[in-house]
Amino acid sequence: MMSNWLEHSVQVEVDAPIDLVWSLWSDLEQIPRWMKWIDSVQVLENDPELSQWKLASSSFEFTWLSRILKLVYHQIIQWESVDGLPNRGAVRFYDHHGKSIVRLTIAYNIPSLLGQLMDNLFLGRIIESTVQADLVRFKEYTIKLQKGLQ
Repeated sequence: MMSNWLEHSVQVEVDAPIDLVWSLWSDLEQIPRWMKWIDSVQVLENDPELSQWKLASSSFEFTWLSRILKLVYHQIIQWESVDGLPNRGAVRFYDHHGKSIVRLTIAYNIPSLLGQLMDNLFLGRIIESTVQADLVRFKEYTIKLQKGLQ
């Protein structure tokens, strides 16, 4: 069966030091705090490079097992799914004079049958705006953390 990979990249400047930004993203189980559709992330005890993800909204639910492919302190966390919903991507971090830039790239596989039912451009816009909003939520979360409000 043919399929299509769709990819989106979004970024945000966060008024927080790279140490804080890195510590939040590298603790994968924290990600549902700012990513709207990510219901849960559970790092496997027997293999910390593997994690079980659950994406859920009111109308759908997907799960997948993800493997960390590349982890460079303060720079990048790159992953790909090894089971379940096909996806891959990376979060890149840039130290910017006491602030941080977070660039998130996600790619996911849409089975061609689903792609025929849905307009990929429309779906892509929904996903891109959702992920951009997630990064804005992350930015707000770091502000609250630094003020001790979370």
